[in-house]
Amino acid sequence: MNRTDDRLLPVALLCVQAVAWPGAALARGTVPPASALLVAVLVGGVVTAALALRRTRPVTALAVVTAACALGAGPLPTGAVAVFGTAGVALALFTAAAERDTFTAVLCVVTLAAWQSLHGITLHGLSAPDGLDLALTALLYAAACGSGLLVRRARRARRAAEHLLRRAEAERQRLPEAERRRMERELHDVSAHHLTAVVVTAGAALGLRDRRPELAAEALEFARETGREVTRALGAVRAPAPSREELPSPQERLRALVAGFRRLDQRVDCEIDALPDGTVADAAYGIVREALTNVTRHAPGAHTTVLCRYGDTRTDVVITSAAPPAGTPSHGAGLGSGRGQGFLRSRAREAGGTLTSGPTADGGWEVRATLPGRTAGPVEQTVPRGYRAAQLTAALGLFLQPLLPALVIRAESASSGPRVSAGVLFALLAAAQGIALLWLRRAPRTAFGTLLGLALLWPPAMALGEYGGPVLLPPLLSVLPTGGAVVAATAGWPGARGAGGQSRGHPGRPAGQVGRPTWRIGFGWPAGQVGRSAWRIGFGRSAWQIGRPAWQVAAALAHATAATAAVLDRGTAFPVWAVALCAAAGAALAIGTARWYGTRRGRRDRADRDTREERLAAWTEEAVREAWAERRRIATGLETTVLARTADMVAAAEAGRLDTTAERAREALAAMRALLDTVTEGEATPPGLRPQPTLQALDLLAHQCRATGRDVEIRRSDRIVERLPTAVDLAAYHAAETVLAAGGEEPALLELDTDGDTLTLTATGVPEAAGPALRERLAARIETLGGTLTTGPDGTLRLRLPLSGEEGTER
Repeated sequence: MNRTDDRLLPVALLCVQAVAWPGAALARGTVPPASALLVAVLVGGVVTAALALRRTRPVTALAVVTAACALGAGPLPTGAVAVFGTAGVALALFTAAAERDTFTAVLCVVTLAAWQSLHGITLHGLSAPDGLDLALTALLYAAACGSGLLVRRARRARRAAEHLLRRAEAERQRLPEAERRRMERELHDVSAHHLTAVVVTAGAALGLRDRRPELAAEALEFARETGREVTRALGAVRAPAPSREELPSPQERLRALVAGFRRLDQRVDCEIDALPDGTVADAAYGIVREALTNVTRHAPGAHTTVLCRYGDTRTDVVITSAAPPAGTPSHGAGLGSGRGQGFLRSRAREAGGTLTSGPTADGGWEVRATLPGRTAGPVEQTVPRGYRAAQLTAALGLFLQPLLPALVIRAESASSGPRVSAGVLFALLAAAQGIALLWLRRAPRTAFGTLLGLALLWPPAMALGEYGGPVLLPPLLSVLPTGGAVVAATAGWPGARGAGGQSRGHPGRPAGQVGRPTWRIGFGWPAGQVGRSAWRIGFGRSAWQIGRPAWQVAAALAHATAATAAVLDRGTAFPVWAVALCAAAGAALAIGTARWYGTRRGRRDRADRDTREERLAAWTEEAVREAWAERRRIATGLETTVLARTADMVAAAEAGRLDTTAERAREALAAMRALLDTVTEGEATPPGLRPQPTLQALDLLAHQCRATGRDVEIRRSDRIVERLPTAVDLAAYHAAETVLAAGGEEPALLELDTDGDTLTLTATGVPEAAGPALRERLAARIETLGGTLTTGPDGTLRLRLPLSGEEGTER
């Protein structure tokens, strides 16, 4: 039922309440007094109106519904507000748990249950006439709150998944353009620094050849060395090596931006955390640049602070400027277009965040942006401490209200019986089972065993509290928490710890390891806090064991024993074996139903997860191929024009022909500028003509994995030759692509090495390494080459490909 349809629920509850009372009374021929009908109409109208607004004001709606039912229960007969007091309050509580944070939901349910319990104790003492109402009420509230929390968690996971897909789609479109800009920048550096220097040096030596002949030899030597350097630099442009110099990090870019504004006599202090390159870093850079530009225009000389905090769930970017010094002219006040604030908000919104701006108390201005953090999930607004204090104060006041005699609704005499009612004992057992459920993620087997032990205590509680209601109802209530645990174990409880048990760092990296070239496309994100965590989450190994049939048989036996003991203690005409058999059948049916539902829910969740991962894998593959096509298109121009003319320049310099060297240098420079024009135009390669990526495209693949929030590190041994056989090169890349597409929340490490005539690809941090689906896909990639596949512990996978066949050509 969607949000449009469930607006009819308050009206439906009103109709059901009208049928229960006064409809049932009228059907029996009893006409209620007019005053009671008036009170019922007022209570029904207030409750219906409050429930209709529960989406926008859930906590207020809960308070209004509870107060209206409590006030109406006094003058009205029993059952006149029963539907509103149970289903209405549960609906309001469910909405509060689904729409507000966990703290608010738990505070509401605890305060409501405590208020109702204390109210009953003030009226009846500890020996209530009906021993089960307290337990049923607590169970109803707990079920409503728990359902709301699960709905909220599922909704958050769904939003996080949708946000992650949008972010991956944005990165898919961004990667080819980023690769084009990278190559354009590096080609410009080569042409501006190397080839131009050769042209200038050779031209000067030719002009001074008669007066200073020694300059010719120096120019030729410079041309030879520079030509070789150009060849090496262009080779790095075509295929970035693991040891190449990395581009400036987002942190360095932000600090350089702040330094630039300081040179404009702006007093700027900054605290900037390391950020991963990507959409969030681009948004943070644009927001800081625009905010500092506005300060320069409107408050020159004002002291400004830039704060950039990168956290697990959010990234805070805050730019605060003080009031400008008195008498400082604002020369740039009229230079803005008036769209700056809109652009700032659009930048934050496109990155999946929010932005606010406004004046400060001291006359300055503050821009505050909240962007996604390591989890790549949607950003949630924080709650001020003052609001939490107000919540606790209101809850405490409501909790103490029944202690005030003037506010007690019913003036009934409290029972002075010495015994403790069964309802109190049932409530305590239900609370203990709820606490055990809370520990199900951390200690699954202990929590599950505690649930079974508590189930056996319900029959003694029935006897001690002299319970006289339906004999099977308390044992049935004790089955519900156990069934929930079985559902959670078989389906996979959201937010549980990963099965791998690895929490931080990179797999397979010994402390202090040095001496090996490392290609770090890294982000330093802890495992379990990455974007995929909303999809690949589940119980640990021990929690998986409680989903086994043996544990479920034990649960059925425990509950069957409890039900049998309860029936026999009450007394029955049926033989013991018949009671035990029926109790065992009922318990087995309940536990089996929970297992069936959990299995079905788990399959559906896995199917949804696999669908999203397939979309991510398809986008990653498309992005890498587009970026690789850009790289190959530009590399082809380098090989056919610039590199050829540079080689001719080096050959002429080695032959001692200065005139020819200068001419070849000018031709190489002209070819480089023509190639830069081609790069700037950025003509896309048709999909059918895009080349297949090879191991030289692993940097692009790792870069794209950042969009899914996964830490990927690639290590290449020095023993790997530049030109591998074509089939091996393609198969190794596709194997790496398949491994990373398998998903997982742990950081992934790919190691490439050659040993004689064998290329070895070792992948660590792949939770599905031993899964048959991944093994079948990898086997299909390597079987035609005679490769082998082995798996190890902790998500380790190793592929070996023989380097046989013809020598590969450079691609």
